[in-house]
Amino acid sequence: MEIRRIRIASVGNELLAGVGDPRALGWLGRVLAKTSAPGVQLESYVLAQPGEGTEALSARWQREAEARYSEETENRLVIGLSDLDLDLETSTARARLNLANILDRAAQLDIRTLVVGPVPSLDNERNARLAELNTAYLDVADRRRHYYVDTFTPLVNHEQWRNDLAAGHGLPGQAGYGLIAWLVLHRGWYQWLGVPEPTA
Repeated sequence: MEIRRIRIASVGNELLAGVGDPRALGWLGRVLAKTSAPGVQLESYVLAQPGEGTEALSARWQREAEARYSEETENRLVIGLSDLDLDLETSTARARLNLANILDRAAQLDIRTLVVGPVPSLDNERNARLAELNTAYLDVADRRRHYYVDTFTPLVNHEQWRNDLAAGHGLPGQAGYGLIAWLVLHRGWYQWLGVPEPTA
């Protein structure tokens, strides 16, 4: 049997690295642990950068991801978006453009991309602004036919999510990362990889 080798380079902020998770898995580790398919070998490279908005992400992703890719593998990109553009006072239009530039360049390089949207905080005013940004990100990905996992909408009023953030001083713990992982697994992960979804 010929083995499909898939290399995944993942870019994003500290949530991508699982900061705050006592099990040190984060959402990506949990997703990868649930992913197996006959004849498929997954290789994951996490390229997290704390405190990064979309402009800095746009500037670095290609250089760092390409250092992990190979001509002998299927090369994939995960983009874990954050809410940092709100702090950097990046306009929604500029944030849209930054994401669009990443997705367009990835498409030119024949890299299939999965975008995981920003998660909500406990601050209602911030969440109101983040809702607009999340909608813009979703629209950018949808127009380019990339998979987009909306984590904001399902979690913004989710009691377990809010309790986990409160206990972790704003960072998710095991429960919170588990919720993100569930959303990713059930909102396009297997289809993006091109592997069968588990039946159980």
